[in-house]
Amino acid sequence: MRALSGIKPTGELHLGNYFGAMKQHLELQYECEGFYFIANYHSMTSVKDAEFLRQLTRNVAVDYLAMGLDPGRVNLFRQSDVPEVTELTWILACVTGKGLLDRATTYKDYQAKGLTPNMGVYCYPLLMAADILIYRSDIVPVGKDQLQHIEFTQDMATYFNETYRPVFKRPEPRLNESPVVPGIDGQKMSKSYGNHIELFGEAKAVRKKIMSIKTDSTPVEAPKEPGQCNVYALIKLLATPEETAEWDRRYRAGGLGYGAAKKRLAELYEERFGSGREARTQWAARPEEVEDILRAGGRKARAVAQELMAEVRDACGIVRAADE
Repeated sequence: MRALSGIKPTGELHLGNYFGAMKQHLELQYECEGFYFIANYHSMTSVKDAEFLRQLTRNVAVDYLAMGLDPGRVNLFRQSDVPEVTELTWILACVTGKGLLDRATTYKDYQAKGLTPNMGVYCYPLLMAADILIYRSDIVPVGKDQLQHIEFTQDMATYFNETYRPVFKRPEPRLNESPVVPGIDGQKMSKSYGNHIELFGEAKAVRKKIMSIKTDSTPVEAPKEPGQCNVYALIKLLATPEETAEWDRRYRAGGLGYGAAKKRLAELYEERFGSGREARTQWAARPEEVEDILRAGGRKARAVAQELMAEVRDACGIVRAADE
């Protein structure tokens, strides 16, 4: 079984990225053949600085390797190392109605905010569908907020198969159970909100952020509802079920100050990500090795894509001199 996922390089990875996607990617490498790409074409909808995009792309690779992604099990590669994906995007565009793209959540969110999206934002679902279909993916690990993209991909595969002949397999989503990860201000954790906790932040700086997490004014002696506390929500993600149950009891019993919970959260963060910080430093010091991993993953991924695209071109009558 082949799992496919893309990682969009738009900034430093944080706890929201980890629990929303990265954790599932790392777990799946022991269950499936993984094709994980760094989606640098997708980042062009918002990142307009060339050197910054190159840096962000390298950083994502280093972050995943530091957290334990095994290049012996997973094909880690850059989206741009498989140029066939943009060719397939055009072909899918030619069998997909405008109405489907009009319904895309990302596009509608731009409109709701009064923003003017570029065509990259509007056509985003086409490129995402090409990413999924071109590697003959069986499953795509996503959160519920990304489910629409998989449904669109299934629709586009059907449009092509019915217009020409069956070429694409139907990919299925693999939903994770990750809740919305709260930031230090209580909103959804996001780089754009400036409320995130970095995966590899310096220990003292992260502790300072954690101690600043927004809480209510319930007195220390009073019982507290854990389900309404941002600190508890993060503890629940990092602690064992047994420890989480104990924190639930302490919240409800009263006599607990939020400072004690924050201090434990800082300890849990360091236990989970402290070793990754050192591993990241080591990987970052070996850029040539990281590049070799990306190139090797790209070659394997492109071989699959080229085989698929030969079938696609044949199905719709596209002739190239190189194919004759």
